[in-house]
Amino acid sequence: MSSATEMSWPGDASRAQEGEKRAALYRMVTDEHVCPFGIKAKDLLRRKGYEVEDHPLESREETDRFKREHGVETTPQVFIGGERIGGYEALRRHFDMSVPSEEEGTTYQPVIATFATTALMALATTWAFMGEVLTMRALELFVAFSMCALAIFKLRDLRSFSNQFITYDLLGRRWVPYAYVYPFAEAIAGVGMIAGGALVPFVAPVALFIGTVGAVSVIKAVYVEKRELKCACVGGDSDVPLGFISLTENLMMVAMAVWMLAR
Repeated sequence: MSSATEMSWPGDASRAQEGEKRAALYRMVTDEHVCPFGIKAKDLLRRKGYEVEDHPLESREETDRFKREHGVETTPQVFIGGERIGGYEALRRHFDMSVPSEEEGTTYQPVIATFATTALMALATTWAFMGEVLTMRALELFVAFSMCALAIFKLRDLRSFSNQFITYDLLGRRWVPYAYVYPFAEAIAGVGMIAGGALVPFVAPVALFIGTVGAVSVIKAVYVEKRELKCACVGGDSDVPLGFISLTENLMMVAMAVWMLAR
């Protein structure tokens, strides 16, 4: 494998034979940094049937010289048939593939991924310990596992979570420390629901309280005031919209707390 300093830019081999699928890739590979988009570009080219001439730029100086000589601001850079295609996103466009939008938007992906995983965890747990799948205990565990998972997202960055949470939570707006208490309360309630038994009378009221406040807050902010906000349910700075999913999450918490207390 030749380095970029051992040949001209780009290598003539990328134009070797007419019709031959060859590409030259120049990407940053140093002890401090390996460009992830270079790895993705190389993988994409190979999946498209190209033989890749991989030219790692092994120092900052070598990378800067390459960018200066080609008038580009970033690496990796891909050449096909002697023509510069550009970086990873440009390569995807070259192959008529979709490119993620750089514009800020909303997505339910974090919530869907969390709930799908915790649902499978709950089903696997009841299957392993009870020999059954679709049971009431599976539903209890699903809610409890979800609470724990969502609490982890929030606890990763309490400051960021609190900044987003207090924009719509009724109690958090009036008493800011509640925004810092909430993730711990959610985690403790979730763990207690998993354990069940004697812990239920202590943790179920916690889940009932935070779920009720959360549900009322979402209803007021989204359905009464018609505000377009981001939900802090998967941590601060998320792109999950505040709305039906957030309300459902809180109502599930309330329903499960009532059910466990009544049982």
